[in-house]
Amino acid sequence: MRADPRSFVLPDGRFDLPRLLQEFVVFWREHGEVLIRQEGYHEAACQIILMAFLHRLVNGGGHLDREYAAGTKRLDVLVRWPYTGPEGERQVQREAMELKVWRASENDPKPDGLAQLDRYLDRLTLTTGVLVIFDRRPEAPPWKERGGFEQAATPSGRQITLLRV
Repeated sequence: MRADPRSFVLPDGRFDLPRLLQEFVVFWREHGEVLIRQEGYHEAACQIILMAFLHRLVNGGGHLDREYAAGTKRLDVLVRWPYTGPEGERQVQREAMELKVWRASENDPKPDGLAQLDRYLDRLTLTTGVLVIFDRRPEAPPWKERGGFEQAATPSGRQITLLRV
């Protein structure tokens, strides 16, 4: 992590999750291939690396809940960032993230990930979330091309940031 963790705090006190995800893409393109090949936990390596990246930044004032109980299954990551609202009231920004791995000989996990995240967002009463898909297929794009952002909608119409790395 090259950026100062305090630089991810917006002027209104909220956490700048979109910028953090952009910084993660830079990190992932540079180090991801080496990290997942050396990691002993091949199935969980991607998630562990992202959570470690998030932890460094969120630890500066927020909370990172892993495997957050949101319904019958568990949401992969819930970022909670306390800040002071415009009227001086205590607020907590909550950002939900679902992490999926696209493995060889499997279908794109996007539809299942969107449906799963939709259920979590409903339970948490959130209107937006993030779905991160790690492409571990042999035919995945070259590392320097990974890190595409797009907007997607859940089955109920919630707007989701989709990151493919």
